[in-house]
Amino acid sequence: MRSAPLTYAWLAALLVTTILQRQMHGRELHALLVESSTNIHHLGTDPLYVLVTSLFWIDGRYWTPYLVLFSLILAPAERWLGQIRWLAVGLIAHVLATYISEGLLYLAIHDHVAPERLVHVRDVGVSYFLVGVGAVLAYRMPQPWRWVYLGAAFVYFGAALVSNINFTAIGHMAALLIGLCCYPLTRRDGRGRRVARRPAAPFSTAGS
Repeated sequence: MRSAPLTYAWLAALLVTTILQRQMHGRELHALLVESSTNIHHLGTDPLYVLVTSLFWIDGRYWTPYLVLFSLILAPAERWLGQIRWLAVGLIAHVLATYISEGLLYLAIHDHVAPERLVHVRDVGVSYFLVGVGAVLAYRMPQPWRWVYLGAAFVYFGAALVSNINFTAIGHMAALLIGLCCYPLTRRDGRGRRVARRPAAPFSTAGS
């Protein structure tokens, strides 16, 4: 926990909000989550507020799965990348995947392919952040396990997208691809400087 303070502080905050969620029911809970949702309406009126607050609510009733996922994915990534780069990768994936998925939903509504009520759809959770960081964590893995890991991720999210094309499935696939595009952030040292590889010496200097 000391080596991944942001991960476990966030997890503790999610525990508190999950307890609050379980004490609410019906319309009260729905109204609370919609108020913090990154839907089309809120992205057009108060995007910064909902992009932040949506990360502190889960779309469900159970906190324990997040304890497992945070410990397996976010905590190792924070130790490896450091807090600044870890946060950068996650927020880039969260923000861009949100705008991609909601942007496509907006076009679908505009073309009368999706119902207009989805402008106010409930959309909270940590999954885009989690998927983006999970994707960049692949660069930490040795081959061939890296390809097994990525293959499983693409099969899982690809199957979800093909079986039910909706804004959430699109957002997850977008977050996966965005996380992989964050590779340059893995090539910097702890002080933010780009890591340069030393060229191998052309001749051995042993015995000189």
